[in-house]
Amino acid sequence: MKVCVFGAGAVGSHIAAKLLRAGAAETSLVARGAHLDAMRRNGLTYVGETERFTVPVPQCTNDPGTLPQQDLVLVTLKAVSLPQSADAIGRLIAPGGAAVFLLNGIPWWWRYGLDAKPATLPLLDPEGRLWSDVRPERALGGVIYSPNEITEPGVVSNSTRSHFVLGAPDNGDSPALASALRVFEQAGLTAKRSADIRRDVWLKLLLNAPGNPLSALTRLTAGERGADEGLFEVGKALVREVLAVAKATGWDLGDDVDVEGIVRPKGTLGGGRPSMLQDILAGRPTEVAALLEQPAAFGVEHGIATPVMDVVAPLVRGLDRAVRKR
Repeated sequence: MKVCVFGAGAVGSHIAAKLLRAGAAETSLVARGAHLDAMRRNGLTYVGETERFTVPVPQCTNDPGTLPQQDLVLVTLKAVSLPQSADAIGRLIAPGGAAVFLLNGIPWWWRYGLDAKPATLPLLDPEGRLWSDVRPERALGGVIYSPNEITEPGVVSNSTRSHFVLGAPDNGDSPALASALRVFEQAGLTAKRSADIRRDVWLKLLLNAPGNPLSALTRLTAGERGADEGLFEVGKALVREVLAVAKATGWDLGDDVDVEGIVRPKGTLGGGRPSMLQDILAGRPTEVAALLEQPAAFGVEHGIATPVMDVVAPLVRGLDRAVRKR
């Protein structure tokens, strides 16, 4: 079985390290920059709470066109980087294979099978390249509960136990989904099949919508942010707006949600740097469209006001531009 981790950043490197150690699949990585160079020289080092190991990375490239077609393409790029890679991802998928999109926020394939018009989401797939090149029928959804960080080139750190939720846009079974779940299990990665992948996306968005943008704007960790009463109230307002939009679009999550517990996490979850903060510190583009702008756009479609999102999203977008101009 051929498996490519496309975008071996923090999450992708964690997954790749476990896949390479298990040896259950022929694993290749698409990466770039100093991290790619370090993995080529010294392998990939994983540092977890209870273990540390280094694995060689025999197939690691910044040119996906040099790789053969893959049974599974595990796409761990941020949503903002997907459109420019649509053609490369599409070409990598072997007949009968699939691309598993492991990312935060609303995914580009959201409207597939929902009979919505237009089908594409211009905020996430501006020219429809993902829709046409990857094709939603070859996509699987993935929700990530895995706090990771590249602490130095070639080294990925994971701060707590991780798990993943995988599902098809039509919520059905498929050989590709079964293969993805099996590969994760063989690598020692906890993954479960979703009965409703969009519901699971909304549940994760409840964590990301307040956590990532507010940490990026303030440079505070989750725990530090939760200890500030003003930010705590802003975070709760963001969660409530996500709940309202989700309900209007058909997913009522109210009975499943501890709003205050989401905004004020405890234990190891409170000490890490959320991914959007990592991106700002590194001068990388953020996932503001997938985390805030697309939910707000759904709100407009369904007559749901999102006043806090409508303020926070432009602030993050402005910060994003300012940081990348340096």
